[in-house]
Amino acid sequence: MKRGHSHKNQSCDEGVANMIEYVMITAVIMTLFIVMLLQVHANFVKIPTDTITYSAFTDIGNGLSTRIVDVYAIAPDTGNISSSFDLPDDIGGRSYIVEISGSKKGQTVDIWRDDIRAEMALAGIGASKYGQAKGNTTGAGVNRVRFDSEGFT
Repeated sequence: MKRGHSHKNQSCDEGVANMIEYVMITAVIMTLFIVMLLQVHANFVKIPTDTITYSAFTDIGNGLSTRIVDVYAIAPDTGNISSSFDLPDDIGGRSYIVEISGSKKGQTVDIWRDDIRAEMALAGIGASKYGQAKGNTTGAGVNRVRFDSEGFT
């Protein structure tokens, strides 16, 4: 009586060929899976986050521009006025920078971080008799828009 497998109908290489086939298929599938993981972050996380961040920057810039124009609109001929306001501490879990500056194009409010930048015109005060607005801030803490007819040193 014989025990074990009979090799009458099987070649000795058949087991090795099956193993190599499984290893090769697994390697191809793992490679495709790794490529997919790398693409998922870029396409499903980073791009939508950047789009929402840009929209939030635009909203903040428009609100800040309106606040500055309002302060200049009610500014006295002599004296000073200030207005405090709060900005979100962070957007998308990260901080950002707000800059108000003037150039040949006119006054602008720039909000940016890394490679995301939103620029809004600060319309309404560029041609005013009070001159140029300037300054910068971040979202942390209470922010203030100040006007002084004497100017700032």
